[in-house]
Amino acid sequence: MDSLAGHFLIASPSILDPNFHRAVVFVTAHSDEGAVGVILNRRSDATVGDAVPQLGSVTDLTDPVFVGGPVNPEGVAVLAEFHDPDQAGVVVIEDIGFVALDDALEDGAPDLERTRVFAGVAGWGPDQLEDELERDDWIIERADLDDIFTEDPDGLWSSVLRRKGGEYELVARMPVDPSLN
Repeated sequence: MDSLAGHFLIASPSILDPNFHRAVVFVTAHSDEGAVGVILNRRSDATVGDAVPQLGSVTDLTDPVFVGGPVNPEGVAVLAEFHDPDQAGVVVIEDIGFVALDDALEDGAPDLERTRVFAGVAGWGPDQLEDELERDDWIIERADLDDIFTEDPDGLWSSVLRRKGGEYELVARMPVDPSLN
């Protein structure tokens, strides 16, 4: 399978795991050794200022921290849109990548447009994501750069599915609990 880095994984309605129910995951790395990404639509109640005030030189302290996934929930990653992608610690696609936090905290942040702070990541071991894709647990869609930094993360799952169209537009309209329909 080709790398899915730079794509969204949209949770199918069959995923009931609360970590991934109606999640939109931005895949940041994918190889034979596994995959890593961040959940884009799980805003926490904590602000950057509450949780990691030392990131004030990198991002706005009033911004929310997002729950990036259940792996390493104590770890912090900053995904950003860079004016110069060469300044990213890791480039994912185009001018989107991760801030090299040690360098940014020591030498000052590079020139950034938009940022998003994540606690934890989503991760899959070798062949695990491929097995989940075979079961149709995930719907794949090419990442849209504006969706990565959406102002409406709660509506992201539905909006990406609606944009995909066809049968997915119907899925996007499903209530959270179909038995209440």
